[in-house]
Amino acid sequence: MKRTFLYILAALLAMSCKNNSVQNKNEDDKPVITVTIEPLRYFTEAIAGDNFNVVSMVPKGSSPETYDPTPQQLVDLAKSKAYFRIGYIGFEQTWMDKLTDNAPHLQFFDTSRGIDLIFDSSHVHHHHGDDKAHAHDSIQKDEHHILGVEPHIWSSAYNAQIIAGNIVNALCTIDKNNEETYMERYKNLCNQIEHTDSLICHMLSAPNADRAFMIYHPALSYFARDYGLHQISIEEDGKEPSPSHLKNLIDTCKEEKVRVIFVQPEFDRRNAEIIAKQTGTKVVPINPLSYDWKEEMLNIARELVVKK
Repeated sequence: MKRTFLYILAALLAMSCKNNSVQNKNEDDKPVITVTIEPLRYFTEAIAGDNFNVVSMVPKGSSPETYDPTPQQLVDLAKSKAYFRIGYIGFEQTWMDKLTDNAPHLQFFDTSRGIDLIFDSSHVHHHHGDDKAHAHDSIQKDEHHILGVEPHIWSSAYNAQIIAGNIVNALCTIDKNNEETYMERYKNLCNQIEHTDSLICHMLSAPNADRAFMIYHPALSYFARDYGLHQISIEEDGKEPSPSHLKNLIDTCKEEKVRVIFVQPEFDRRNAEIIAKQTGTKVVPINPLSYDWKEEMLNIARELVVKK
C-alpha cells in the first residue's frame, strides 16, 4: 500500500513538472517587446494582451534619467521583436544609438509621436535624429536645443491616449494577423483612460481642490497643464536648490497656499522636509514611474483635494 502511494505521488510530481515545463516553454516562445519604463509596459500590455511578453529596460526602483542597462539586458534586447521608447527620457537620450547599434534588426517605435511637448531648461539634451526612433522634426529647431524636452509625457490622460494610439499602430505593423484584436483592446484602454480623466476632472473641480503644488523633480508638468495647475519644482535646473532658491520656494509656497509637496522615491526628500517644516505643508510620496498608471494618477489627484 505504501509503495503504491509512493508511485502515485511520483507520477503526480512528474505530471506537475511536465505542466510547468510546458507553461514555461509557452511563455518563452512568445515574442518579446521591450519598452523603456513601467508605465509604458502598462499601456503596451493592455493592448498586446497575451500575444507578447513585454519587459521594461528600466526596472522598478531605478531612475530612467540615469539608468545604465546591464550586459544581460543588452543580450536579451537582441532577442526582442520590437522596442517601444517613451520619447525623450534621459536613458533613451544616452543609450538609444547604442541600442540600435547593438540590435540593428530590431524595429524601434517612438510612442511620443504627435504629443504637444513641453520645453524647459531642466531637461537639456542634444537630440540625435534616428529614422528607427522616428525623431520629431520639431526638435531640430534651435530654441528646442536650448531648452530641451520635458520627458514625463505619460503623466497626462490626454497624452496617454496618444501613446496608446502609437502603440496600437506599432503592434498592427509588427503583427498584422491580430490587428482586429489590438484595435478592440486599444478602444477598451482608451475608455479606461477617459474614465480616469473624468474622475480627476471631477476631483480637481471641487472648491476645496488645490490650484498649485510643489514637487522635488518636475515629473507632473503635463498633468499640471491638463488640469490648469501650477507645478513648483524644488530642483533648480536639474540640481539641488541653492539657499536663495530655497528661500524663494518657501515664500512661493506661502503665497500660493501650497498644501502638498510631492516627492519621488528616486530623489532625496530632505529639501522637501525643510520647506514643509517652514510652511506647514505635507510631504507626500508619489511614484509617477509606477506600473499601475491609473491608480497613481488618481492618487495624485486625491492628494490635491482638501479632506473635509
